[in-house]
Amino acid sequence: MLSRPIYDSDVNQFRDTVVRFLQNEAVPYHDQWEKDGQVSRELWEKGAELGLLCPSLPEEYGGAGVDFRYSAVVMEEVSRLGLSGIGFFLHSDIVAPYIHHYGTEEQKQKYLPKMARGEMITAIAMTEPGAGSDLQGIRTSAIWDGEHYVLNGSKTFITNGQMADLVIVVAKTDPKEGAKGTSLFLVEADWPGFDKGRNLDKVGMKAQDTSELFFQDVKVPKENLLGSAEGQGFMQLMQELPQERLLVGLVALAACEGAFQWTLDYVKERQAFGKPVIGFQNTRFKLAELKADITAGRTFVDRCLEMHLEGKLDVPTAAMLKQWSTDLQCRVMDECLQLFGGYGYMTEYPIARAWADARVQRIYAGTNEIMKEIVARSL
Repeated sequence: MLSRPIYDSDVNQFRDTVVRFLQNEAVPYHDQWEKDGQVSRELWEKGAELGLLCPSLPEEYGGAGVDFRYSAVVMEEVSRLGLSGIGFFLHSDIVAPYIHHYGTEEQKQKYLPKMARGEMITAIAMTEPGAGSDLQGIRTSAIWDGEHYVLNGSKTFITNGQMADLVIVVAKTDPKEGAKGTSLFLVEADWPGFDKGRNLDKVGMKAQDTSELFFQDVKVPKENLLGSAEGQGFMQLMQELPQERLLVGLVALAACEGAFQWTLDYVKERQAFGKPVIGFQNTRFKLAELKADITAGRTFVDRCLEMHLEGKLDVPTAAMLKQWSTDLQCRVMDECLQLFGGYGYMTEYPIARAWADARVQRIYAGTNEIMKEIVARSL
């Protein structure tokens, strides 16, 4: 593997801490979490004690005040180990930045320290039964009645949905205005009229709680509008999407590297026709091709990470990264599973779960077809 100069000794020391934590506190329990449909709250609390939650937040809000590389390390190691149930990145690097960048000082003080301590788990509710990548098509509404907003609608496929204590809800404050009528709200899970539906049964990511959410006449205080005025939601969403898509790319490449190593170890041990499977030219050539592709992908991801740290990662580049890296992830998982033979199809082997987990990467954070459309428009 090529050296990664973007990570210095301090970050790599933090990586060692993350790996030890995951090996001790997550790997032994992930199979049970897959049966449960969610990870334990205890994991969130223990992760917070080591600074794994919201590390980029300023110290005044409970974070460590470090740069985005530390978040990248957490997600890379979670993904490399196949721990797809751990929803830290959405909490720390999607929800927290919305509140930090657009929230009032009161909102920041109220929510961010609890998030950093693992006392409050968060989610963001964009997707609806009739609106996925097309966020302008959402129908959930939040209408001002003179005293508060009245929130009505439903959301689906919401990561961390079952465990969430706080949800950023995308809603229409002026349904006639399209994107300009979209706003974001901070909605607490115990408010009357907010109900969580079933924990959805997915093809993969079995330990990740993914839910339906329902809002019936939920009274949302004016102070829980995110931003200085109504109608800023779509702009806020667009500004935060490059980081979200970078996260998807980081997850994709780390998953590829993990799967490649599992496969390499397996073909060296597995015997067929009197010799190790790696003794066949087809195996060696397949692995050589995958190694080259993963190395190229790693270079692309790390350059995008550098650009993000410099404030230069734009929407088209992030879209290219998301589309290319997740297509690669699905191809790598498929090729690796094939080299495991029949055992690769057994869920007791991590490659089987990683193959199933990978498929959604081409769908969420904007489908790969939408990513191509974004890039095409920039040409």
